[in-house]
Amino acid sequence: MTEPAITPELVAKHNLTPEEYAHAVEILGRTPSYTELGIFSVMWSEHCSYKNTKPLLKTFPTKSPKILVGAGEENAGIIDIGDGIAIAFKIESHNHPSAVEPFQGATTGVGGIVRDIFTMGARPVCAVNSLRFGPITPDVAADVSRRTSSPEEGQRGLTSTTTNGEADAQLKNNRRLFAGVVSGIAHYGNCFGIPTVAGEVYFDKTYQGNPLVNAFCLGVLRHEQITRGAAKGVGNPVFYVGPATGRDGLAGAAFASQDLTEESAEQQRGAVQVGDPFMEKLVCEACLELLATGCVAGMQDMGAAGLTCSTCEMAARAGTGIEIELDKVPQRAPNMSSYEIMLSESQERMLIVVHKGREEEVKRIFDKWDLPWSEIGIITDTGHMKVRHGGKLVVDIPARKIADESPVYQREAIEPSYLKDVRAFRLDGIADTTTPVEDLKKLLAWPSIASKNWVYRQYDHQVRDGSVVLPGSDAAVIRIKTDSLPVMSAELAAKVGDPTVSEKLIAMTVDCNGGYVYLDPYEGAKIAVAEACRNLACSGALPLGATDNLNMPSPLKPELFWQIKESVRGLAEGCKAFNAPVTGGNCSLYNQSPAGPIDPTPTISVVGLIEKIEHVTTQWFKDEGDAIILLGDAVDQADPIFGLGGSAYLQVIHGKKNGSPPRCDLEVAKTLHTTLIGLIQSGLVKSAHDCSEGGLAVALAESCISQLIARDTPRLIGATIDLSALKDVRLDALLFGETQSRVVISCQALDAVKVVERAKLMGVPAAQIGKVGGDKLTMKTATGEFSAPLTELHDPWWNSIARAMA
Repeated sequence: MTEPAITPELVAKHNLTPEEYAHAVEILGRTPSYTELGIFSVMWSEHCSYKNTKPLLKTFPTKSPKILVGAGEENAGIIDIGDGIAIAFKIESHNHPSAVEPFQGATTGVGGIVRDIFTMGARPVCAVNSLRFGPITPDVAADVSRRTSSPEEGQRGLTSTTTNGEADAQLKNNRRLFAGVVSGIAHYGNCFGIPTVAGEVYFDKTYQGNPLVNAFCLGVLRHEQITRGAAKGVGNPVFYVGPATGRDGLAGAAFASQDLTEESAEQQRGAVQVGDPFMEKLVCEACLELLATGCVAGMQDMGAAGLTCSTCEMAARAGTGIEIELDKVPQRAPNMSSYEIMLSESQERMLIVVHKGREEEVKRIFDKWDLPWSEIGIITDTGHMKVRHGGKLVVDIPARKIADESPVYQREAIEPSYLKDVRAFRLDGIADTTTPVEDLKKLLAWPSIASKNWVYRQYDHQVRDGSVVLPGSDAAVIRIKTDSLPVMSAELAAKVGDPTVSEKLIAMTVDCNGGYVYLDPYEGAKIAVAEACRNLACSGALPLGATDNLNMPSPLKPELFWQIKESVRGLAEGCKAFNAPVTGGNCSLYNQSPAGPIDPTPTISVVGLIEKIEHVTTQWFKDEGDAIILLGDAVDQADPIFGLGGSAYLQVIHGKKNGSPPRCDLEVAKTLHTTLIGLIQSGLVKSAHDCSEGGLAVALAESCISQLIARDTPRLIGATIDLSALKDVRLDALLFGETQSRVVISCQALDAVKVVERAKLMGVPAAQIGKVGGDKLTMKTATGEFSAPLTELHDPWWNSIARAMA
C-alpha cells in the first residue's frame, strides 16, 4: 500500500507534539516513515513511556533485601518468600478499552497481566481486580454536593437539569459497563483456570463515562527460574509464538494515553483487543515448558504496542540490536501493512529469543501444544531495531533511543482552589442522626459498601485448590504449594533434589478511596496504603511489597497534575512507613470524559506473608460469649469534623462529598498493625476487621453478617455493644465517622483483659466494647440504645447490588 505523507496533521493525529516529532527526526537523522511514526507514537505514549510521571515514580521506595527483580527492570517485580521460592506480581489498567467495549476490555486486561507474570518464568496462581463505575442505583445517583475549581473539573453526571429519562439512561449505561466488565473478568479467569480471590468495587458519578478496570496477577517460581526480557546473544534467532496478528488493538497504547470522548471512543473501537483465554492457557503452559529446557535467552509478551514494544524493549535491555522480517509474521488478515503488523495488539502472542542451535526444541514444544510459531528474526550487534517487509527496510530506529530516552516532562503543579472550601467545611447546619438504625441500613445497602457477592460469585475463586480465605474478608489468602511452581529443567531438578516445598501463605488486598484522594490527595493516598496494610494485618500478614496503579486525569492541567504529584507523595510515604517497597505498576492518565476528570484514584495492592496457618484470621465473629475489643481511638477528637470528612455517611445520608478526610498518622497505623499481628501470633485473636467506609457501626455489622458457610447461606451471629462511656461526641461521628487506625477484634472472654493490657503497653488505645451473641446488633450509647435484627441488616447488604442489576 502507498504510505501517507508525513504532515503536521498526521503527526498530531498520532498524539505527538511538534517538539516530540522534531526529536524523532533528530534521532533518525531523517523524516520517519509512516510505520516509524506509528512506532514513535506508541512508544512515546504515556502508557509506554511514563513521560509525565517518570520523575514522580523515582520517589517510590523500591529496595528491599527480599526484592529479586525491582520496579522498572522487567515486566513484573519479584520478591523472595523464603526456601528458594519467589512471587511475581503486578497490577495494570485497561480503563479506556473497557469504557468502549467492557467485556473485551476487561478480558484482555486480565490476559495482559497474566502474560506479564508467566513472561517472568512464574506460574500464575491467582488474580485480583479493582473496579470503578458510575452509580447503579437511583438513590446514589442523586445529586451529591461537590465544589470544584473550574468547569473542566465540573460536577459529573446528574445535575439539577437532568431529566428523569437522562438519569435512567445514565444508570442503565453504568449497569451495562459494570455487568460487561465483571463478565469479561470472569470469562477470562475462569477459562484460563486461575482463581480470582480478591478485589474492590466502588460506584461514584466521577467514574461515569470513564470506568476504571485494574487487573492484578500473582505467580510463583523458584529463584533459578527467573526469566529476563532481554534480547541477548548476537546471532540468536527470534521466534514469534501465538495466534496470528490481526488488525484488532491497533494503537491501543496511544488510545489509552488521550482523553476519552465519544468521538475518540467511536474512532478507537478497533483499538480494543479480542482475548482468547484458552489460547493463553496453551501459550502459558508451552512457554513454561520451553523455559525448563534452558534454550530461552529472553522472552517478552506482545502487550501494549504489540510487536513494536517487545522488539525494541528487549533489544534496549540487552544493549543489542534486532532484525525482524514481517513477511514471516503469521497474519490473519490479508494485505496487512507494516504499520498494522507492528502496532497491532492482537492478544496471546509472545516474542522469544532462543539460543542458536536449539531451534528444534522450540518447534517441537510448540507443535506439541498445537500453537502457531514462526522464526521471524535475529539478534544483531547494531543497537538498532530493523524491520523488513516485502523486501524493503521499513524501520530502522536505535532501540535504546526509543525505548529508554523518551521525552520526560516536569509539569507545573498548582493546588486547586476547590480545596479551600473542602478544608473550611464544618458540620454546622448538619443535624446529628436521630435514626441510627435506618442510617446503618442505608449505608449497608450502598453499593460501594454492600457485599460484592454478585461480582465474586461469577468468578471461580477456588480453582487449583490453593485458596484459603475466599472473597468476602479483609484480604484473600492463598497457599503456595509444590504444584504451584513451574516445571523444572533436568539441571535444576538435579540441584533441588526433593521437589516438594513447605507451603507458604500469601495474603493480598487492593485498596483506594478515590473520594478521599479528591478531597486531599496526599492524605487520601496515605490512607489507601494504610488501609491495604491494615487489611493484611487483620488477616495475620506482614507486608512484603506493593504494586500501584495510578488512575489519574490529564497531567497537562496544573491543578490536575498537583493531584497526581501529591498522590504519589502520599503513596511513597505510606509504602516507606510499612516497609512495602513498590515492585512495579502502571500509570493510567487522561482518565476524563467531556463531563470532567475522575477523582484521582491511586490504587495500591499490597502482598504479605503469613508465617503459620493458625495465624490466618478472618473478619467475622466466631463464638457466642466472645469479647469484642476496639483497637484505636473511637473518635479522633482533634479532627474538627470527627472523621466525617468525605465519609460514606455524609454522601449517602446528607448528599455531600466534602470535608477534609480523616487524618492518617503513619506511625500510629504502623504501631497498630504491629500490635495486632503480635496478638494474632500469640493465639489471642479470633477475628479482626478494620474500620473503613461507614465507620464503626458498619464494621460491627459486617463482623456479624459476613460469614458465608455455603452458597447463599450466611452464618449470622449478633453482638451487644456498649459505647455509653463515650460522652460529648456526636452520635453520627461515633457510629459512622471514619477515623483512621481502628480495628474491631474478638477474643475469648477470659483473654479480654490480657488483650487490652497488651495493646495499651504497645501504645495502642484499646477497650472492650461488647460481647458476641444473639440474633441482633444492639448498641448502647450515651444518648440511648438501639437494636436491629441481623436479618434486617444482612438483606440490604447482601442483595443490594443484585437487585440493582436485576
